[in-house]
Amino acid sequence: MERIEKLKDFLRQNPADSFVEHALALEYIKNGDDAGSQKLFEDILQREPGYVGSYYHLAKLFERIGDTDSAVRWYLQGMEQAKKAGDNHAYNELRSAYEELTF
Repeated sequence: MERIEKLKDFLRQNPADSFVEHALALEYIKNGDDAGSQKLFEDILQREPGYVGSYYHLAKLFERIGDTDSAVRWYLQGMEQAKKAGDNHAYNELRSAYEELTF
């Protein structure tokens, strides 16, 4: 919990820091707060669609809770953004997770 509080303090100082917000979302996942994590990931991607790493984790969250349609949608959007950014590593990770889910 101490880590979560530190990350929240950082966010209070800079509310639009996607890196800190992403780290906080990952901490929420570790603590079983899927709703909190989902909101943070969606906030990041609404504000900064090119923040490619959040697509994978958000899609995995939806996959874990059984919302396959949302997981597929986020994987596809992530692949599109990764391709735009020229981030082949992220694209391949997203594609692999997508294919594992859909085939």
